Amino acid sequence: MMMTGDGYRESLRRFRPRVFVNGDLVDDVTAEPRLAPGVSAVAVTYDFAHDPRYRCLMTAVETSSGKTVNRMVHVDRGPQDLIEKLEAVRLVCREVGCAQRYLTHDAFMGIHQATHAIDAARGTDYHQRFLAYLAEAQEQDLTLGVAMTDGKGDRSLRPHQQANADTYVHIAERRPGGIVIRGAKAIVTGAPYMHGLLVMPCRNMAAEDADFAVCCVVPIDAEGLTIVSRPAGRPGEAAAKFSARYGQSVAVAIFDDVFVPHERVFMAGEWEFSQALTSTYATHHRHSCIGARAGFGDLLIGAGVLAIEANGLSPERNDHLRNDLVELIKIVESWYACGAAASVYGFADPSGAFQPDGVFANVGKLMMTTQIYDMHRLAHDVSGGMVVALPGQEEDHNPETRGDLMAMLGTRPDVPYQKRAEVMRFMNDLTASDTAGWMSVISLHGGGSPEAMRREIYRYYPLEERRALVERLLDRGVLDVGQDVSKQPGRCCPVGCQVPETPRLEGGKKLPKPGLAAE
Repeated sequence: MMMTGDGYRESLRRFRPRVFVNGDLVDDVTAEPRLAPGVSAVAVTYDFAHDPRYRCLMTAVETSSGKTVNRMVHVDRGPQDLIEKLEAVRLVCREVGCAQRYLTHDAFMGIHQATHAIDAARGTDYHQRFLAYLAEAQEQDLTLGVAMTDGKGDRSLRPHQQANADTYVHIAERRPGGIVIRGAKAIVTGAPYMHGLLVMPCRNMAAEDADFAVCCVVPIDAEGLTIVSRPAGRPGEAAAKFSARYGQSVAVAIFDDVFVPHERVFMAGEWEFSQALTSTYATHHRHSCIGARAGFGDLLIGAGVLAIEANGLSPERNDHLRNDLVELIKIVESWYACGAAASVYGFADPSGAFQPDGVFANVGKLMMTTQIYDMHRLAHDVSGGMVVALPGQEEDHNPETRGDLMAMLGTRPDVPYQKRAEVMRFMNDLTASDTAGWMSVISLHGGGSPEAMRREIYRYYPLEERRALVERLLDRGVLDVGQDVSKQPGRCCPVGCQVPETPRLEGGKKLPKPGLAAE
């Protein structure tokens, strides 16, 4: 049954997690003001699924059960699913900045694919365990945090080489009924107001790292789990015109000998598959991040137009401001176009899940990581210095200054001071506050560092095919060995080499695709 936003809040009250925010132990996460913007942001993903305007994007029919479920817990089966997921993420993030729940979807996709591969190679039953839990999560309409990024300790050393093994989450004990995990996961998005955490490896493991190759799901109030969190957004700050209402917390999750029963374990030492799980999840997540930051871009574009008007100017009459807006639009829609292309040129893997194209997904996310700073610069340019120079909101109620501010900082009769001030403070919140700086760093490193994306682009891109193309044109007699190499030498495609095809979204026959080789 799909919950509403209020139902989501009520469901959180059934859990008793051990959560600290700024040093204080939180009794009820739904009643904690410092977490309210985060809870409200996730709640939108529930309410939009019931809104007739958005239901077509925010819900989907799950293939395995035939039931209608929230898009954020659905398993994608084709390019139409991917493009609708991308649109759904953009929709909710243009409303709340970052809706956070799409990480649940991305992790489900990665685990779905990885457990199927492990079972095929090892004869395990991880995939059936996961499918059983997936059905439960869909039925209960859960939101799950992704506990992937470890503390990592000395990053020049592998997990098993760390002086303190607890800098990575690892299997500390194996019992007849399950496993015991210990260690720290950092940068867990929205952790305090999740129903549970999906624990996943954060890197490629070696044989010596087998105990660190663990994937499982843990209830948010599991014994031995402590959440140490930042506030979500800027709750209670009058100047925070956006982030006092919607925000995102990040937390460190400390696992102090947490027991996980076998039915909730989806990887337990199969180190050879850690990279596949990490990479697959990352591709899905980077695809989603494209939609998320495009939604944030929509906010900046709208705020930019209002800021220009609040200054008494017009994009139609002022070419340089129009050009800035066009540049901002170009940035946002360029990486979003990569997300759309990744949807269209994705591929079905043996598990039946549909994965975005690795090149387009990573190129789009890589563009976003650096261009978030260009977006802020352009927003500042169209807005002017009032974004940071305007006196604080307290002066609006100061009888000694209020009259002069209203008279002297207004624009014209149809743009009074209060309207101008509201727009400038909104833009400050989005682009020049501590929340804005936080958003920039999350955009840069969320879903992996830029270097990780560059590696994935190189891994997926058919450089050998491009090389062969030019050799043929140079008439150098390229030897035909009877096999097309569509990826880097010595590397294997995720689902084996296939004939490149151009998808037909409306169901027609696929045609050979020029350009990128199919995965």
